[in-house]
Amino acid sequence: MEKHFDPNTIESKWYQLWENKGYFKPQNNDAAPYSIMIPPPNVTGSLHMGHAFQDTIMDTLIRYHRMQGNDTLWQPGTDHAGIATQMVVERQLAAKGLSRHDLGRDAFIDKIWEWKEESGGTITKQLRRLGASPDWSRERFTMDDGLSNAVKEVFVRLYEEGLIYRGKRLVNWDPILHTAVSDLEVISEEEQGNLWHMRYPLSDGSGHLVVATTRPETMLGDQAVAVNPEDERYKHLIGKTITLPLVDREIPIIADDYVDLEFGTGCVKITPAHDFNDYEMGKRHNLPMLNIFTIDAAINDEAPEKYRGLDRYEARKQIIADLEALGLMEDIKPHTLMVPRGDRSHAVIEPLLTDQWYVAVESLAKPAIDAVKNGDIEFVPKNWENTYFEWMNNIQDWCISRQIWWGHRIPAWYDEAGNVYVGRDETEVRGKHNLAADVSLRQDDDVLDTWFSSALWTFSTLGWPEQTPELAKFHPTSVLVTGFDIIFFWVARMIMMTLKFTGQVPFKQVYVHGLVRDGEGQKMSKSKGNVLDPIDLIDGIDLESLVQKRTYGMMQPEKAAKIEQATRKQFADGIPAYGTDALRFTFASLASTGRDIRFDLNRAEGYRNFCNKLWNATRYVLMNTEGYDTGVDASQPVELSLADRWIVSRLQQIEEEVAKHFDNYRFDLASNALYEFTWNEYCDWYLELAKPILNSADSSDAAKRGTRRTLVRVLEALLRLLHPVIPFITEEAWQAVAPLAGKDGATIMLQPYPQAEADKIDSAAMAELEWVKQFIMGVRRIRSEMDIAPSKALPVLLASLNDTDAAWLENNRLFLQSLAKLDSITVLQNEADAPESAVSLVGEMKVLIPMAGLIDKDAELARLAKEIGKLEGEIKRLSGKLGNESFVAKAPADVVANERQKLSDNETALNNLKVQYEKIQQL
Repeated sequence: MEKHFDPNTIESKWYQLWENKGYFKPQNNDAAPYSIMIPPPNVTGSLHMGHAFQDTIMDTLIRYHRMQGNDTLWQPGTDHAGIATQMVVERQLAAKGLSRHDLGRDAFIDKIWEWKEESGGTITKQLRRLGASPDWSRERFTMDDGLSNAVKEVFVRLYEEGLIYRGKRLVNWDPILHTAVSDLEVISEEEQGNLWHMRYPLSDGSGHLVVATTRPETMLGDQAVAVNPEDERYKHLIGKTITLPLVDREIPIIADDYVDLEFGTGCVKITPAHDFNDYEMGKRHNLPMLNIFTIDAAINDEAPEKYRGLDRYEARKQIIADLEALGLMEDIKPHTLMVPRGDRSHAVIEPLLTDQWYVAVESLAKPAIDAVKNGDIEFVPKNWENTYFEWMNNIQDWCISRQIWWGHRIPAWYDEAGNVYVGRDETEVRGKHNLAADVSLRQDDDVLDTWFSSALWTFSTLGWPEQTPELAKFHPTSVLVTGFDIIFFWVARMIMMTLKFTGQVPFKQVYVHGLVRDGEGQKMSKSKGNVLDPIDLIDGIDLESLVQKRTYGMMQPEKAAKIEQATRKQFADGIPAYGTDALRFTFASLASTGRDIRFDLNRAEGYRNFCNKLWNATRYVLMNTEGYDTGVDASQPVELSLADRWIVSRLQQIEEEVAKHFDNYRFDLASNALYEFTWNEYCDWYLELAKPILNSADSSDAAKRGTRRTLVRVLEALLRLLHPVIPFITEEAWQAVAPLAGKDGATIMLQPYPQAEADKIDSAAMAELEWVKQFIMGVRRIRSEMDIAPSKALPVLLASLNDTDAAWLENNRLFLQSLAKLDSITVLQNEADAPESAVSLVGEMKVLIPMAGLIDKDAELARLAKEIGKLEGEIKRLSGKLGNESFVAKAPADVVANERQKLSDNETALNNLKVQYEKIQQL
C-alpha cells in the first residue's frame, strides 16, 4: 500500500473494475431476494446533497445485504422530468431566436431526445463517483418504450373502469409555462404585500360590508360574500345581496361555518374560480364558477371591457384606483403573506379553472390505507404513518394532465364533434369503436404528470405488464428510501397504483429520512447561497470557483455580493478534498430518525481523518505481518495473549451491534459503533498492546504467531464490517490484508458480512483487559494533570489490592510497563508508608505516583497560578454577563444556556486546578 492515503487514485480504479466485472448485478438466483428501487432523479439534474445522502443510505443497505448473501437488485433509472427538461431545451432554442412552436411538436420532441442522449447522464455519472452500486445494465428511463407501454396500459385500464375522467376543476396554474403544476412544484414563501379593505354596497342601499383581500383583481370574479352563521353582526343580512363594485353585478350574502369570526371584518369575498377555499365553498353553495383570467394571467373577456387584456398586476393598480375614486377603499394595511411561486418559472401561481384529466382515487385509497394499517407496509420511523393516514383519509382526485409537449402524451383522441376515445394507440381506438378511415381524429395535446409514470416505478421497471422472472423474484421490493416531503406525491400513489395493478404492495418498508440542511439548520438553496455540491466535497474546490458557483448569473447583484462575502468568510481556503468514503461516512453518521440533518464540514474532516487512521493502521499491520507466519498454517502452534482474546471478543460484540443497527435503519448508531471500535479499540489500544508481544525477546514464536494472526484476522473482518459505508478504502486495504488472513476472492463486496460467534466471546479476558486499560489510563491522566513528559518512566506504588488485582498485575506487567511507560511497580503493604503522591483508582485499588523529583515544583506552581488567574478572569466576565438582566432577557435562550454552561465548565476547571496547586505545595 502507498504511504499516504489518496482517495482519488483508488476510487476510479475500483469503481470501473466493479462495474466492468458485473459485481453490481444479482449474483445468486437461489438466495432470498433483496431489492430497492432508486427514487428516479430528474434526467436534467445533477447530484445535490439530498441525492448524495439518500443514495449513500441505499448503497449501504444494498452492499450490506449483498454481503449477507441476499440476491440483491438495486434498480437504477431516471425520470423524464417533463417541465424541467422542456425548459432546458426551450432555453437552448431561445438562445437561437427560436421557440418550440417554430419547430412543431415532433421536431421539438426530437430535440429533447438529442439533448437527453448528449447531456442527460450527468447525475448517473455523479452517482458512480459516490460509489453507488446499482445494476446499471438494467437502467431505465420513464420515457423508454417499456415504461411508456406500461403507462398507456394503466391509463386505458383505469379509464375503462371509470377511474380516469376529464373535468373542469381548479388547479395550480403557471402563467409562464402555461400548464397545471402539482403542489410539489409550488414553493410558498413569505413576502410583504398589502391587505386591501374594500366596501361592498348592499343592493338595497342600506349600507355596505367591508371585505379584506390580498388580491383585489380577483374581485371581478366574485360570486358571493360569506359570513359565519353565528356572527350576530351579520345574521340579519344573510340572504340579501350586495352590488359588486366596478362590475355592477348582484351577488348573495351567504352563511358558511368556514368563515372565521375573529379574522378581519368577519366578511369574506368568495371567488370560486380563483381560490381553492372559495372553490370548495362555491361547490357547497352552488355558486357560479366565473374565470376572469387568460392562461397568461391577464384579464379575459368575462370582465368589464375597461380591464380586458390587462396583466393581473396592472389590473390590480387600476381597480384600486377606481375603488378609491368611488370612495370604496376603506383601508390599506401592510400584510405579510405566503406567496405561491412555480419552482421552475418563479412566477406567482394562479388558481385557475381549467379542463384537466383526473384519477378518481377514493376506491384506490382504501386498500392503500389498509396495507399500512395491517402491517403489509411499515413506515420507519413509525410516526410517519400518521402523516400518511391524514392525507389518505382526506385525499382528493388527482390531476394528471399537463399542458406541455415533453412527456407521455395522453392516449385519448377526439373526433370533430368533440367525442373522446381512449386506447393504447389510434389503431386500437378505431377498431374498438368501428370508426371509418375517413373519420378525422386528433390526439389530446396534453401529457401526463411526471408523477403518474413514477407511481408505476416498482413494477414497470421490472417488465410489467409482462410477467417477467425479475418481477416474480424482486417484487414486492424490500424497502423504499425516501424523504418525508414526497410521501403524498409519490409514496402514497405508488402504493395505490401497485396494489391496483399487481395485487401486491410495492415495498415492505418505507424508510423516511430527513432533509439535508446546512450547519446552521437552514435549508440549502441557491437563493441563500448555502448550497454544497457533493462532488466539490469529494474532489475539493478553490475559493474563487466556489464563489462563482454560489453567485450565479441570474442573481441580483446585491444578493450576490452578500453571498460572496459570506462564502469568503466561511471558506477562506476553499473546500479541501475529503474523498468519497469520508463523505459517505459523514452522511451515514447523520442518518438518525430525526427530520433534519445538519451537515457540518467539521464532521467530514473528522471522517477524512478516520480514513487516514484506518489506512495507516493497515500499513502498520502489513509491515508487522507480511513475510511472517500469520497462523494460516493450522499445524503451527498459536498462543493468544490477553489482548488478542479481548479484541476478538469485542469484535464479536461489534459485529452483532452493527448488524442490529443496520437492520433497524440506525445508520448513525452503526457508524458510531464502527468508528469507536476502529479508532479507539483496534487502532489506539490493540495495536499498542500488540507491540510488547511482537517486540519482546521473551515472547514465544507461538505468542507472536497468535498476535499476528489476530492482527490480520480482526482487521480483515473490520474491513468487511466497514465496507457498506466506506467501500473504496476497504476494498484497497482488503486486497492486501485478505491473503494474510487466509481469505481469497476477487473483491470484498462479494465476501460474507461478518457474523458474531458467541463462543468467541471471552468474558474473563474482557474484564481483565478492562482492568489493564483503567490502570494505564489512570497513569496517563496523572501525567497529563501534572504535566509530566510522556517519555519519562515513572515509579508506581499500588495499595489496597485484592486477590484479583494481584493476579492480574502479575499477568500483565509487560503491558502495564510498556504502555504506561513505567520504571517500576511496587506493591505497598502499608499505605501509610506512601510519600505524597498523585492517586488514581482502578476499582478499589489505588495507583500512586510519587511527585517528589518528577516535577519542578516552583515552575509548576507558577504555571498553575497563571492558569488559575486566567480562569478567574473568565469566570468574572461570564458572571457579569449572566448577572445582566437585560442580556438574559433579550438574548436567545440557546445563547444564554451556552454561556451558563461555559461558566459551569470554567468553575469546575478552576476547582480542579486549585486542588492540584495544593498538592504541589505540599511536596
